[in-house]
Amino acid sequence: MPDRRQFLQAAACAALAAASPPVPAAPDGMLQRKIPSTGEALPVIGLGTADTFDVAPDDAAAMAPLAQVLDALLQAGGTLIDTAPSYGRAEAVTGTLVERAGGRRRVFLATKIGARGRDAALEQVAGSRRALRADTLDLIQIHNLIDTANQLALLRELKRQGVTRYIGITHYADHAHDELTALVEREKPDFVQVNLSVGARSAERRLLPACLAQGVAVLINRPFQDGALFRQVRGKPLPGWAAEFDCASWAQLFLKFIVAHPAVTCAIPATSKPANMADNARAGFGPLPGAAGRERIAALFA
Repeated sequence: MPDRRQFLQAAACAALAAASPPVPAAPDGMLQRKIPSTGEALPVIGLGTADTFDVAPDDAAAMAPLAQVLDALLQAGGTLIDTAPSYGRAEAVTGTLVERAGGRRRVFLATKIGARGRDAALEQVAGSRRALRADTLDLIQIHNLIDTANQLALLRELKRQGVTRYIGITHYADHAHDELTALVEREKPDFVQVNLSVGARSAERRLLPACLAQGVAVLINRPFQDGALFRQVRGKPLPGWAAEFDCASWAQLFLKFIVAHPAVTCAIPATSKPANMADNARAGFGPLPGAAGRERIAALFA
């Protein structure tokens, strides 16, 4: 049976969902959700860069489609770009493309530290600022709960110094959800980044209700389960009722399932293909499924 804490979290989730639905940035603009700690609004679809942006910044042929990916994100009204020092050259590629596009004021730059100890972490942050060509970063997250206690203290210091506007913690796997939940309840970071998809819903049990109850923004990684969801639907037509949510592709249906959850602030699918970025971004427009609609989508994969 659910305990009292779970009951209270569920009640908070329902109340906040009713009070804070996503709203468009402008008429017909991309839906946004507010960062609870400040009220700043973020568009609900962003961009991840793991693997996809790991190219040589001086390779014009490799950079050209990535510049188009960035343009597709910005044209759709998206702002958040998530990267990390461990993503190879992705930070440098992101910084180069954003500068070329004159888009620094239009983007929300999120990166990570994945080091143990203060000195190593500070070195990573300095490298990220150089690579991203930004003195102030929008979000620095502790990557995969590495040295969490020490690095949270450091990130709070960097936030006070104006090096970063927000701080967060991340993981990509279900087994970390209990630890993330405990940290949310105890430390109340600005952001949590976690995996969620129509085929991997563990975060919905305790972590996402805790984020709602504690006022923590949520970024969603692995929304397509590293492509596994597309393999499951290969050759299958999109159900006709997907049109009720203005979905014209499986990617849009998968993403709307995610961003319809009231705890989710932004989903960050990674891609190196401009057409895919444009397709993903369309999930930020039009009606979202309610609780019954989400379960209808999930039933396709039960």
